[in-house]
Amino acid sequence: MPDLNDYLLYAAVVSHGGFAPAGRALRQPKSTLSRRIAALEARLGVRLIERTTRRFRVTEVGQAFYERCRIVALDVEQADAVAAEAKSEPHGVIRFSCPTGLVETLSATFPQFLARFPKVRLQVIAVDRAVDLIDERIDVALRVRTTLATDAALTMRTLGRSSRILVAGPQMAARCDGLSVEDVAGLPTLSPTDQPGEIVWELSGPNGEVREVRHEPRMTCGDFLALRDAAAANAGIAFLPDHVCRGDLISGRLVRVFPEWRSQDGIVHLVFTTRRGLPPAVRALIDHLAAVFSRDRPVG
Repeated sequence: MPDLNDYLLYAAVVSHGGFAPAGRALRQPKSTLSRRIAALEARLGVRLIERTTRRFRVTEVGQAFYERCRIVALDVEQADAVAAEAKSEPHGVIRFSCPTGLVETLSATFPQFLARFPKVRLQVIAVDRAVDLIDERIDVALRVRTTLATDAALTMRTLGRSSRILVAGPQMAARCDGLSVEDVAGLPTLSPTDQPGEIVWELSGPNGEVREVRHEPRMTCGDFLALRDAAAANAGIAFLPDHVCRGDLISGRLVRVFPEWRSQDGIVHLVFTTRRGLPPAVRALIDHLAAVFSRDRPVG
């Protein structure tokens, strides 16, 4: 099996322009380097360096061989850097993109993360559009999609699933007793949209049934939390992500109505640019978010 050190020594001899200067840089005897390179040439069966007492010249094949060895040397340096960085304490700025509806779910865990890693600074970008990680310098983005788009430049890590459910305050929920899901259209509704007029909620039910509920909401708002509070105050029925409603369902402030109906599941996942050489701070945030979603299962 080839000795990788021979390739690294050869790259050093060529880059320094001779055995003597390479020996001084590497703190190795010139004779040792000359012997190792001669053994490498013998194994390869080609002359890499023409050398005399007055002259040092890299052959044509030696130059091409050097270019490949130089890449090997750089890869070794990068591999060492990755290992060294992995052992270091997470530090630096993390730019984290998160849908607005998930900020509240995660916000209570951010102080814990920052306390654990005091050298980390966290920038949370709360937006509901798909950010461009490279152009916007985003280290990691949290997304919810019904399907996962493939992108060779991105790495994905699935955290769990989420879907929208129908919720209302206790008094409004009582009005739903004995009704079918189609009757939602005749009740006050609250919807996360900025579009005027009639909208459609697509619901999945028992045995794969699908229903479309067409209605004109009593209130629309792009902020899930505002709709959740309006629903809890019995202003209408809201169609909200289950993670947004979790605490209020536990406390009884909200009640799930027509519980056999929900939206199609969305896949909650993280996207980031690469696994290789991932900064320790970013890796720590990814592991933190994975732990949060593994213990905070939606209710209902």
